[in-house]
Amino acid sequence: MEQKEFLHILAAIIIFTIVISLKSLTEKNYSFLPWGFIFAAIIISVNIAAKKFTANYLDSDVEHEIWQWQRYGIKNQQKLKSSIPAGIILPLIISLFSLGSYIFLGLLTYETRALKSRASKRHGFYSFSEMTDSHNALIGAAGILSIIILSVITYLLPIPQAGILAKLSIYYAFWNILPISKFDGTQIYFGSPVLYAIIATITLIFTALALITI
Repeated sequence: MEQKEFLHILAAIIIFTIVISLKSLTEKNYSFLPWGFIFAAIIISVNIAAKKFTANYLDSDVEHEIWQWQRYGIKNQQKLKSSIPAGIILPLIISLFSLGSYIFLGLLTYETRALKSRASKRHGFYSFSEMTDSHNALIGAAGILSIIILSVITYLLPIPQAGILAKLSIYYAFWNILPISKFDGTQIYFGSPVLYAIIATITLIFTALALITI
């Protein structure tokens, strides 16, 4: 992992922590803050690790960065001169204006690139030396499924704070499955609409269960 990617991931963890801790902080309850940081680090790390593991299996690599917003229209010229770190600004604005009652967890996006070793393999998944949209979809799906599995495992743990981690994991999956910009959901959808429909349905079911039961 390069330093630039590490700094973007660290920034995402910090923003995640602030967003989920803001409501407690407004109530002058500071005890949740370290838990918030731990939860944010676990969720983001699991998501990234799953994508990197899957990418490595496909002889490729993924690089993450804070969600950047630049285009405001469908035409090529309808874009800002420089991108805005929407993955920092938007979550903070929504949390601040709602005093922590509403959280938006669209923080990171990713790019996939093929490794040089991929060009020498010409069978099975390696029928093409370059990454295809379907391969990219598998990488994004691995990231979403990993945190859904994390949610199920932590929900079953007999630990008081485990339920919160389970809920936050599902919330993170929900926001990232949305087909917006270069979120996981977008990359899954354009790679395989069928796979997207399956993953999105699973995520929505778990989101509804989290809102009702957790």
